[in-house]
Amino acid sequence: MGLLLGTAREEGWRVRVEGAGTWLPADAPADLALTTRRLDKIPAIEPQDLSATAEAGIGCDLLRQQLADRGTWLALDPPGLAGRTLGSVVATATAGPLRHGFGAVRDHLLGVTFVTGDGRLVQSGGRVMKNVAGYDLTKLAAGGFGAFGVIVLVHLRLRALPRADQTLVLEGSREDLTQVADDIAAAAVQPAAHELMSPALARRERWLLAVRFAGSAALVSAEEAALRAATGGRFTALRADEAHALWMRAAESFATRPVTFRVGGLPDSSDELMDLLQHQVGDEWISASPGIGAIRWGGETTVDRLRRLRRTLAGLEVPLTLERAPWPVRAA
Repeated sequence: MGLLLGTAREEGWRVRVEGAGTWLPADAPADLALTTRRLDKIPAIEPQDLSATAEAGIGCDLLRQQLADRGTWLALDPPGLAGRTLGSVVATATAGPLRHGFGAVRDHLLGVTFVTGDGRLVQSGGRVMKNVAGYDLTKLAAGGFGAFGVIVLVHLRLRALPRADQTLVLEGSREDLTQVADDIAAAAVQPAAHELMSPALARRERWLLAVRFAGSAALVSAEEAALRAATGGRFTALRADEAHALWMRAAESFATRPVTFRVGGLPDSSDELMDLLQHQVGDEWISASPGIGAIRWGGETTVDRLRRLRRTLAGLEVPLTLERAPWPVRAA
């Protein structure tokens, strides 16, 4: 890959990094398309260190299964299809609902290896936490959308595979569920995921608040009891298959929308930001984490509407990150 990119620079070729084509459309104009489909190995899984090393082209579904076989877990549930590659998740920093309890994509990285546009191989970080030192290029690569180079190898921070995993849901109006979310935060309940989903996204008649607990059986039981106490026992527990279907459908729905972006505000501004999105681009496909102020939007929109929304959000000091869109929108 280094030789290829170095030659492309010398020849003046435009290179489109496609990864495995599992997230961004492969529609940018280019003289050469670069894929990571063959970078699909897992060189190391170290359960005792709770770390692993995986190539960037491996699908998250395959990675998740091989980690589970070793009793470990990568607490990332990015939007997209099940086979979306690890490299695309890191390059775009697209975390899912589990970011509420376990942090952003960069919090799961011990190091990355990437190839720069002139063909140099750059290694940042290490395989275990104690080896991480020096200038932290790893956090720059996470969410850099390939600006620093093509990610080829990722060193991951893992957790023990949860013994218990429970999802509880509550339907209602957005306003009512926002108040319930505030009550949960005030009661210091600590879920792994705490997500407010629009009716279309949740495939329900009304908005849905989904709360997920993951960990030891004792911890999950205690947190569930705290949730019920804080909300008057209004939540309904889902069976394991129902919970899996809910989270997977929500993740996959964003891969079928032409445009997806995320905004990040303060937790107490989530309701106002959703009002703004509803007014400017609609709220049919929305997933929000009220506890941390993160909102993901999907749907159809125009370049002019996105520009207007970005200007409005900039005035509020709220960032907007375009996660996926057709090339004419990305290039505008």
